Amino acid sequence: MRLRALLATDSLGLRLLGGEAELDRTVTGVMTTDLRDPSRYLSGGELVLTGLAWRRSPEDSESFVRILDEAGVAGLAAGEAELGAVPDDLVVACAKHRMPLFAVTEAVAFATITEHIVRQVSTERAGDLAAVVDRHRKLMSAGPAGGGPDAVLDLLHTDLDLPAWVVSPTGRQVAGQDGVDELPSRLRTELAAAHLAARRAGRQAPVRTRIEGVPYALFPVGGTEAAPTGRDALLSDWFLAAAADTSEWPAERLDLLHGVTQLIAAERDRRDAARTVRRRLAKEVLDLVASGAPPAEVAARLRVAAPVLLPRLGTAPYWQVVVAALEWNDDGSDAASAGGPTARALLEEVLADPGIPGAEAGVDRVAVTHERDEALALLPFPAYPDEDPEQGGHPRAGLRAEELQRAVGESLASGLGGEGRLTLGFSSLIRSAESLRGAVEEARHARRVARARPGAVSAAGHEELASHVLLLPFVPDDVRRAFTSRLLDPLRDYDRRHRAELVATLETFLDSDGSWTRCANRLHLHVNTLRYRVGRIEQLTGRDLARLEDKLDFFLALRMS
Repeated sequence: MRLRALLATDSLGLRLLGGEAELDRTVTGVMTTDLRDPSRYLSGGELVLTGLAWRRSPEDSESFVRILDEAGVAGLAAGEAELGAVPDDLVVACAKHRMPLFAVTEAVAFATITEHIVRQVSTERAGDLAAVVDRHRKLMSAGPAGGGPDAVLDLLHTDLDLPAWVVSPTGRQVAGQDGVDELPSRLRTELAAAHLAARRAGRQAPVRTRIEGVPYALFPVGGTEAAPTGRDALLSDWFLAAAADTSEWPAERLDLLHGVTQLIAAERDRRDAARTVRRRLAKEVLDLVASGAPPAEVAARLRVAAPVLLPRLGTAPYWQVVVAALEWNDDGSDAASAGGPTARALLEEVLADPGIPGAEAGVDRVAVTHERDEALALLPFPAYPDEDPEQGGHPRAGLRAEELQRAVGESLASGLGGEGRLTLGFSSLIRSAESLRGAVEEARHARRVARARPGAVSAAGHEELASHVLLLPFVPDDVRRAFTSRLLDPLRDYDRRHRAELVATLETFLDSDGSWTRCANRLHLHVNTLRYRVGRIEQLTGRDLARLEDKLDFFLALRMS
């Protein structure tokens, strides 16, 4: 397929801005990017689609076009949806490097151009996958009636005997094949970790890995429009896991499987667009709360939101608020927030996991918005069928911090790679609009508690806000470190030198409310041995465990360590 044929296709909305003499170049693929240097992902012959987010000054155009030219790109198409008309400096840079330049009208989605090129390139190539990709396209263009990604994977299985799954970076199975078992949770986590580690290292797809003797090839499935780029994209991109050793595959077969991932990405864009209404509803409700609107007005918006989020039930007697923030720390200084939109995309993915209590496979009921550098989710929960909420019935269980952290923490930690953190806070379940403002503040306070803890993924719930833990996030880090070091370092040093267990003994003693008998029984020690250890603790620290103040200091030091 040549560039001239794309320009002649009216439905693609391409307008030539320069490079007419180069329109006979052959297009072998398509790539959407806003990276400043996408060279590692280019193999030559692509039509590059860009929203121009990489352009921060006119000088950037020359550098970007030079990189594309050196990579052998066939042409460049710039979207007008975000920044309006294509800037003159980009036109000049493309003319200098003889790079054909097109403008893409805002009425045409990048996904439409991607799908057209994949279809044309696929049908022009010989091989067993060419017909399959075209059949996939027909299913995908049929929308939900065609089965979406599951139907695409079914064809891979029936036509090529190739088991494959689409998995999220949180380890959620997005799509699978009819007649093929769902991937076990542990295997999904390991595949997600391998995918994220390879993406962070800049390895090109397919990433090949072997788990329990079975080879897998991993292909990224990123969103094609308005998607995060760079390291933020790692945490939102799906990937295709094919149970095959692709090391001996011909280039044409690999290229066409990349085409399949682009079709799945187009379907993902359609799913993401469906979230627009839910995002708007969440923003409207939470904006009303922030502005101090009367509860009756907030309640009216909640009544509008409930049928959208719970289409089968129509009402949501209970609500829960979740707050999340994503922070990156590159240089050892205080972490800097990655921004609300990125946190929103990640929170939507996390809350879509059907392994989370309250989530349901195939039902997207989360409404997430963002405010400054944090994301806020509004989750509806129906009552049990035999309950009357007006009579004080109890709701189904809401999401719990520890359950979500356990379900997604390991996979996301691989994507964060020690450079970033995701912190989440959960409110209690509420029943009325009057309680919504308090629920938002409750979730925010819980997130501050989570932020004070170590770990790449940290979550805290409302139940922790009734204790001393609420105060800990507001203690400066250097004060916390000095306090814990002064109390616990003498015990840790003693434990290392003598292989003792003074820190563990102290923790158990406090957890036993200072009861010698209960503590000795839990540690399987004689009471005299326990008294010796406690005496040693007091001697090393200069504290008296019979005094309430000293007990409290030790308790806080252990919680902050």
